Amino acid sequence: MTKKFLFAITLCFLFNITSLKAVTYNSEPQIFIQELVDDAIKTLSDKSITQQDKNLMIEKIAKKNVDIKALGLYTLGSIRKELDPNIINDYQNLFEKYFLKTLTSRLTDYSSQNFEIIGSEQKSANYTIVNSKIAESVKSPEIKIDWRIYTKNPQKPLIRDLIVEGLSLARTQKEEFSSILNSNNNNINALLNKLKEFTDK
Repeated sequence: MTKKFLFAITLCFLFNITSLKAVTYNSEPQIFIQELVDDAIKTLSDKSITQQDKNLMIEKIAKKNVDIKALGLYTLGSIRKELDPNIINDYQNLFEKYFLKTLTSRLTDYSSQNFEIIGSEQKSANYTIVNSKIAESVKSPEIKIDWRIYTKNPQKPLIRDLIVEGLSLARTQKEEFSSILNSNNNNINALLNKLKEFTDK
């Protein structure tokens, strides 16, 4: 199973697309993830919702429940310490567009998937890992997914990473960006151009 396929599966469970109104979820990490997943499973198969509305809701919910800014800085790597704040701002804007377009382009109906929360473990005051799995089906084997939830504000949990069968999606993205930078003498413009090229398609 490819990384992109796993990425597509897991991201589809991050969002509620029942309506165009923002939804507030429970602040307890395990319940927070369960509510997101339950809503996604219920609504992804709703044929009365247009693809355009689904895409808009993905963007709205992602901005509210995923720490896109922190994810962007992490994936940029240590080079961020050397960059001008204006360049960082340009990168963050492009990264958000890249992230959101990746989500909308991979939206798939996974309403038939059997998702189960297995448990959770509070690693610190700032982080909780929620363990889950997607049950085996005719099309795919069982998939274990760990959700890294940032809880510095206990009333506002945020998703910072997904670990799918031991593979960190944030780390994978960081390695891909690092490869682009290393191939271009750490010229940030090379990465910015790649992101812009993707978002402009």
